[in-house]
Amino acid sequence: MYSRQEAAAIKRTFWTTLGRYMKPVPSSWNEKVNWLNYKTGVKDVFFRIHADNKVASIGIELNHADDMIRKIFFDHFVAMKGMLHETLGEEWDWIEKAFDENGKPVSLIQTKLTGVNIMDQQCWASLITFFKPRLIALDQFWGDVKDSMEGW
Repeated sequence: MYSRQEAAAIKRTFWTTLGRYMKPVPSSWNEKVNWLNYKTGVKDVFFRIHADNKVASIGIELNHADDMIRKIFFDHFVAMKGMLHETLGEEWDWIEKAFDENGKPVSLIQTKLTGVNIMDQQCWASLITFFKPRLIALDQFWGDVKDSMEGW
């Protein structure tokens, strides 16, 4: 069992390691990008990555406070579902109504990897292998569709 400080340090080291690993990878438009804090440029649309002691996930989170506007965003992504899945090379889960860790309603488009533990350094290669191609594919997809989302 880890103390709170030890657990925080291990997690921080993992995210720093992933960030350093991704840093030399340019965005789809050949610019530097902060892969761990990806700026979509569209309010209430976020790329989220998460890992804990049981599961890792990566996805798109739509968190507009207005249910109807969030549904419009979600439906817009649904219309681009084929393009997203083609770019990713896999199908993701689409959850129109979910809740974030604070109980706030969100819509999610995501995939998960089970059987990994961020606290176990032996899992870090699997986590990085899971996150890297999906981050790059999300960036490529976003580069193709961002213009259709601007002004929302």
